[in-house]
Amino acid sequence: MAETDDAEKTEDPTQKRLEEALEKGDVAKSQEVSTWFLLLGTGLVVAMLATPMAENLSAALKGYFAHAHAIPVDGPALKDLWRDTGIRVGAIVAIPLLLLVGMAVAGNLVQHRMVWTTERMKPKLNKISPLAGFKRLFSRESLVNFLKGLVKITIVGGIMVAVLLPERDRIDTMVFRDVALMLPEVRELALKLIIAILAVMTIVAGADYVYQRQRWHEKLKMSQREVKEEYKQSEGDPLIKGKIRQLRAERSRKRMMAAVPDATVVITNPTHYAVALKYEDGMQAPICLAKGVDQTALKIREIATEKAIPIVENPPLARALYATVELDTPIPEEHYRAVAEVIGFVFKLRRRQGWRAGD
Repeated sequence: MAETDDAEKTEDPTQKRLEEALEKGDVAKSQEVSTWFLLLGTGLVVAMLATPMAENLSAALKGYFAHAHAIPVDGPALKDLWRDTGIRVGAIVAIPLLLLVGMAVAGNLVQHRMVWTTERMKPKLNKISPLAGFKRLFSRESLVNFLKGLVKITIVGGIMVAVLLPERDRIDTMVFRDVALMLPEVRELALKLIIAILAVMTIVAGADYVYQRQRWHEKLKMSQREVKEEYKQSEGDPLIKGKIRQLRAERSRKRMMAAVPDATVVITNPTHYAVALKYEDGMQAPICLAKGVDQTALKIREIATEKAIPIVENPPLARALYATVELDTPIPEEHYRAVAEVIGFVFKLRRRQGWRAGD
């Protein structure tokens, strides 16, 4: 079943999937790249700081060895001795340690941006499950790491032999030399080893990073079903969105119909279009209160008839207004003259009906 699921994951991970992985601390990371940076930091310490650090340590500790018999170590004196020694040694090795810590951080930052998460610290049952541990032990990734370890041991061992074998005679005589004379030679040999290992580890780290990046990308791939589900979650279910649009349209239609009784005139194309306009003294232009076609137009005409609102048949004007005017907005200027004639006719009709009523 797991193989079937992996086979179905043919789609590249979406940006949302990548961001979720980053939030959980799941990033593409090669341990070999971090090791390379630590080796580089070690090389810098040996090349630039080893000599002054050795001299400072020698100066700081010389007194202890020269006057060891006179140093009190009873009671509080022992505590003070440890404190003073710790402060002196700590001050000397602080810069090399900070450099190594900085290189370790840099080894991670070059692979991915900084991530703050507690997800990796959360207790999970599969971490203590014997079955899950057995599966991890014999997984493909474990096999790759095992083979990678063998390759690294072989490479480093070969480099050590290649670098140190020509120096075997000099190494044999080091034990008989003064420490002050021996340390520069040890530093020289250490630098040769580190440079040779770095040269080879550059290739190993680069290849491992490409492999880890590809594995991480493959692991985050999605099936078409997962892509669709994510789209639904982020954009909303199309059925629900359609239902929401339908409800909004229905509410808008009800508000529109409720405004029809305030109309001054309804302009219609007898069977298809109806536009309800409102105009009062002081208005710059008539406002569209309602418009519709077919059943909506029929409903507008029914309300207008019920409320004794004049209905004027003007098919070209009705179609033009329906196409160009929005609800609750003034009509466009190009329709001023035609609408003014209609409203003027309505006002004349109202005055005539009022005069007859007065009779």
